[in-house]
Amino acid sequence: MAQTGMNPRLRRQVLTLQVLTPVVLVILWELIARSGLLYEGVVPTILEVASAFWNEVSSPELYHHFGVTLMELFGGFTIATLIGVVTGIALGSRPFVSSVADPFLSSLATTPKIIFLPVVMLIFGIGPESKVALGALGGFFPIALSTMSGTLNVRPVLVDVGKALNLTRWQMLVKIYLPSLVGPIIRGMRLGLGVTIIAILLGEIKLSNAGLGFLAIEYYNTFHIASMYSILIIIFLTALSINAVMSYISQRFDRA
Repeated sequence: MAQTGMNPRLRRQVLTLQVLTPVVLVILWELIARSGLLYEGVVPTILEVASAFWNEVSSPELYHHFGVTLMELFGGFTIATLIGVVTGIALGSRPFVSSVADPFLSSLATTPKIIFLPVVMLIFGIGPESKVALGALGGFFPIALSTMSGTLNVRPVLVDVGKALNLTRWQMLVKIYLPSLVGPIIRGMRLGLGVTIIAILLGEIKLSNAGLGFLAIEYYNTFHIASMYSILIIIFLTALSINAVMSYISQRFDRA
């Protein structure tokens, strides 16, 4: 999307830099690993990380942990989206209420969600449910705030037309608000997805016996650093893939 309208020469330059950047980072990584400047094992060589990565993707155990994290992510993100959209529309359709709620939502949105983990544990226990709840809590605020902002900016003439036609609240939602909120909702979901992933991984790292976050911290505690990096790469590739899907959806439906 960012490259739309670029001339061919500039587009080639951007593509070249995008290709060269990871290559340069890999070379720098290898130089640091072999320099002896850091404690041995802190920065393993690319070959060691690649070998650990292959061992992980060849192990059935990885897919158990991967499945747990994906399940928690799907549950948390779904809950965050549903509650966030409903809350955003409910607040945004009432300007006075939204002006009262906005400072509280904005403040809570910037609060590190890990501080809520003890409360979440008390309510949901230490199983996957607590990570789903923590992820939902993290993803809720960006989605709610983006939806609320979009609702406040729905063109007044559309709302007036709906009222003139005596549309019910449900009809106003379906025919007036939702078509105008596709862009803000998708943008909120993209922001919320990243926060949901972070919250779930933090929950797994702090207190869990399954999931990619748990696996990464286990390798750290036992100083299997190459294996830890391989798990971080798997997490990164997973987040990258999900973000690519969200980007496609955004480009396909977000015309705002």
